Amino acid sequence: MTSTFCRPGTGPADGVAVEENGKPGPVPVGIRSLGAYVPGGVVTNQMVADWASTDPEWVAVATGIMERRVAPVGESTSAMCEPAAREAVEGAAGPIDALILATSTADQVTPATATALQRRLGLDGDGMAFDLNAACGGFVYGLAVARGLIDTLPNVQNVLLVGADQYSKYVNRSHRATLALFGDGAGAVTLGPVPDGYGIQGVALAAYSDFHDEVGIMAGGTREPLTPEALEAHRDKIHMNGKVVRRVFVEKVSASALQAADEAGWKLADIDRFVFHQGNPVMLREIADGLGIDADRVGVSGDVYGNTGCGSMPLTLHHMNRVAPLCRGEKILFAGAGGGITVGAVALTWW
Repeated sequence: MTSTFCRPGTGPADGVAVEENGKPGPVPVGIRSLGAYVPGGVVTNQMVADWASTDPEWVAVATGIMERRVAPVGESTSAMCEPAAREAVEGAAGPIDALILATSTADQVTPATATALQRRLGLDGDGMAFDLNAACGGFVYGLAVARGLIDTLPNVQNVLLVGADQYSKYVNRSHRATLALFGDGAGAVTLGPVPDGYGIQGVALAAYSDFHDEVGIMAGGTREPLTPEALEAHRDKIHMNGKVVRRVFVEKVSASALQAADEAGWKLADIDRFVFHQGNPVMLREIADGLGIDADRVGVSGDVYGNTGCGSMPLTLHHMNRVAPLCRGEKILFAGAGGGITVGAVALTWW
């Protein structure tokens, strides 16, 4: 997948951020390049219907998803991340000083999958590498963390942020509600300093732990070891209380989007593109309708990729850029949620 950017355009005046006391302020941080990858395997609605004894029409109407990409058994999360990361690194403004991998489907319990990806990319010793697990909200959390690293560490100028998940390996094929949703994919961005007035303008992050057990993979950790009883009960597969998760997602993602826009000094009508976590396209329309957002400003990739977890927002941004290249000065709002429940939004002016 090749990234194309519409760089010319109007936007804030270039310059250096200056605080009221005349000293240099925080360095504005923006996205400088994109990358994406989806595996070759495809799961159609007919396949979902056959496995879960349901109707393919129900799948399409209930979720808005037509197909999902799935990785083969031998393709690890770090392997899936590599082509997306390489594409983003090729367009980076300089050497990579930090690698953040947002995922909740790691290669193994420990060590971090980020170091496996660092080795694949040949970046050994070229800066820090670590995983960030905020479930499907991980990518938007990662944007905020990347900005913090660049703001606070003088030796960090370029951060590679990768979002990826392989939930297809954790679905119960007899459970239509989760089987219909999840696919595999990886997206990547590099972030670095940009002129004043561009880059990240507003951030809103939160977590609602009252809903901690409503969605997740419950067995396999220290709280609930993998026992024969747990395996028989499919506790090693994705569990989701769909009605509760949908209600909380719509409510909290909408509130987070409004908060980040407000921090940036934007009204929703000012925003050119919305990049939401692709829980499913039907739910995206519900959020857009509730916020009064025109559908043509909302990116959708979940119809062909399914819910790719932490990969969904960077994959959607990459897809939007291929269809209509991003232009300098465009206002973009990222918002999403994941298990935990983690919620976040970032308002960004494109550079």
